[in-house]
Amino acid sequence: MPASYFEERYRQDIDPWGFRTSAYEREKYDRTLSALTRAHYDRILEVGCSIGVLTARLAQRGGQLLAIDASRTALEAARKDAPPNVAFEECVLPTEFPDGAFDLIVLSEVLYYFSRADLLSVAENCCRVLAPDGEIVLCHWLGATDYPLRGTEASDAFAYAVVKRVPARRILRDEVYRLERLSA
Repeated sequence: MPASYFEERYRQDIDPWGFRTSAYEREKYDRTLSALTRAHYDRILEVGCSIGVLTARLAQRGGQLLAIDASRTALEAARKDAPPNVAFEECVLPTEFPDGAFDLIVLSEVLYYFSRADLLSVAENCCRVLAPDGEIVLCHWLGATDYPLRGTEASDAFAYAVVKRVPARRILRDEVYRLERLSA
């Protein structure tokens, strides 16, 4: 999906998917945080941070958190109440991707927006910036969408693309949404 799709959604409604108010989102964020194996990560990358609801919660588990999104409007909203250990960057994936070494990469509800080829490029970049003992957490809704990929397709394609770098795959939930952790 083009970056303009997200920018338009956020300009029409700053919380178009109900991240701040939805019981589904709150429960999903709780489970995402419980999927993390460490109490603290030195460097976290959150891909597709939106308006920063999960970002604020992830920041409590990290020394530094880089939150990226393609929507400038969403990033402006996310910055308003962000903890001091969070930096934001406008990135349009897969052509732009941050550098660094991250011991945790979180991709929540983003992979199905990519074509299969673009998803593979994102996976390649995640492998490039993942610290040697790092982990990746994925979470995707499993219902029908009009996006390029369904949740299971996106999740499986990503896991297959990174299997040499992070071969351990643990699916923690596979009902309504899929939550999984990938590690070395």
